[in-house]
Amino acid sequence: MTLPNILGIVGSAVVIVAYLAVAHGSIVADSKAYYLANLLGAALIFTSLWWAWNLPAAIVEIFWGGISAYGMLRAALHRQSR
Repeated sequence: MTLPNILGIVGSAVVIVAYLAVAHGSIVADSKAYYLANLLGAALIFTSLWWAWNLPAAIVEIFWGGISAYGMLRAALHRQSR
């Protein structure tokens, strides 16, 4: 197995486990842990695309990571305003 495949698989697993954790009720969707897991997963998947470029997948990962970063920032600002 190649490094890009390992990165992509680990990234996919991180995103899937985070989603499962929300569905199971282990974490909430508006938590730092959820946003961080999604950001990490998107970054790993995007990195794997560096070797086997796929523009549609790259667009999804850029938006997935961007939305996760936005969510983390919004949650941090909301916590500070309390």
